[in-house]
Amino acid sequence: MSNPLAQITPSVMGRLYGHFFAHRTTTAVLILLIIALALAAHVTVRAIRALSEWFIVRSHARKNPFGFMTEKPKFVTVAGLIVSAVTFVIYFLAFGLVLQEFGVNLGAYLASASVIGLAISFGSQGLIQDIVIGLTLIFWDAMDVGDMVEIFASASIIGRVEEIGMRFTKITNVYNQKVFVPNRTIANVSRFPQGGVDAYADVWIPGGADQPKVIETVQGVAKGTWMQFGAIILAEPNVGTIQTPAGGGWSFLRVHFKIWPGQGSLIETTFRQQVVSAMKAFDQAYADWQVPVTYRAVTSTKAALRQPAE
Repeated sequence: MSNPLAQITPSVMGRLYGHFFAHRTTTAVLILLIIALALAAHVTVRAIRALSEWFIVRSHARKNPFGFMTEKPKFVTVAGLIVSAVTFVIYFLAFGLVLQEFGVNLGAYLASASVIGLAISFGSQGLIQDIVIGLTLIFWDAMDVGDMVEIFASASIIGRVEEIGMRFTKITNVYNQKVFVPNRTIANVSRFPQGGVDAYADVWIPGGADQPKVIETVQGVAKGTWMQFGAIILAEPNVGTIQTPAGGGWSFLRVHFKIWPGQGSLIETTFRQQVVSAMKAFDQAYADWQVPVTYRAVTSTKAALRQPAE
């Protein structure tokens, strides 16, 4: 009876074992049973997570119009947090049940663990802040994976959201750097509409020019610029039709670009200069001011525009 492994104790597992199997067993068998149940519960939780993660990623991992993939939806982050918490609880309780088999009071174990956890939480306030703010970002839909955002933390960071974690939010910037932003430092989040900045270049049409030829020329320049600077221009440029402002007396062709935030100089310099050079084939006096570039979330109303007469 002096050997603790041979003792018959009125523990939680002992009572359950006796209830289901109508007889008692040794401490050693109960400990093995506790470990087996903990491992089985852990494997089950991980399997459920893997299955749900596969289903969620499969349903969200689709190519969007701007050329990048949604890699890790925030639902997966939440699932990971839940699995981690459940796994901790499983092994925490299993360890307590094992100690109970050696005569340790389970209530005292739980109470002491609560006190230790409280002390650790006071010493890890930064970690707690990261977790709380991370959950806030996830559940309040401040941003999502794949969004193009500007985050104001210890510094201003512009890029695409790759992951919203419990401690860090991972951003990929225009230099393809992975920037890990501590959640507690995030003060403001600005989301760019539909994944980037809308830049509009209005190419003025020289009087008397062959309009179909002008459209073909501008389309070629726009596509060439996109092919050369695909890392900055996020989608194939959209070249509209020739339009004339009512009462303006001139016509223009609007080219819509979706670009990385802060990279507008590419349209204002390279694209504009290439268009001006190409337009000189129609008008030797064609100048930079005839290709104005503007930025906005939506195109201007068509009420004041009309299509040119055939």
